[in-house]
Amino acid sequence: MAATEDSRRRLVAGAADMIRRRGLAATSVRELAKHAHAPLGSTYHYFPGGKTQLAAEAVGYAGDTVTGMLERRLRQGPTEGLRAFLHTWRKILVDSDFRAGCPVLAVAVEDVPEAEGAPRAAAAAAFTAWTGLIASTLREHGVEQPAAESTAILIIAAFEGSLAMCRAERSTAALDRVAEQLERVLHATLETTDSEK
Repeated sequence: MAATEDSRRRLVAGAADMIRRRGLAATSVRELAKHAHAPLGSTYHYFPGGKTQLAAEAVGYAGDTVTGMLERRLRQGPTEGLRAFLHTWRKILVDSDFRAGCPVLAVAVEDVPEAEGAPRAAAAAAFTAWTGLIASTLREHGVEQPAAESTAILIIAAFEGSLAMCRAERSTAALDRVAEQLERVLHATLETTDSEK
């Protein structure tokens, strides 16, 4: 049973890795099986819904992984946590020679037929989890709900957009500048809260 779960987990993690490098449309089940060193037949055994099911689970896995990463960083406080989180992504970009982006964004922007919309739904759930986590952290630091939600959406949108720019430009400049600006926004949001106390 453990071997079965391990094989399944390896396929999901491998799918997430391929999607973040190549996008969903350019990723086939055959290539996913090869990438995960798994027989093609076992891929369909574990994922009878085929590529759609595997992609949805891969995006869910990636979303959960980023949620955990973000959660750990935010324990340091909003500003320090965001700085550490963006630094981790900067390292991912550089270490992958700008080949690895975010599989959640990759799936969110692709034109997926409505009948195969499960990966997009998983992407939407991941974005909701990330913004909810940031907004909750800001609320814990005294920021009012509307400002916390708006700031959280700004952070995730700016983060994801800068990753796409970094990959296209093969440079960390966009992420570095976004990180600076987001720190200013957070600082101002938290200062406003402090001054109102």
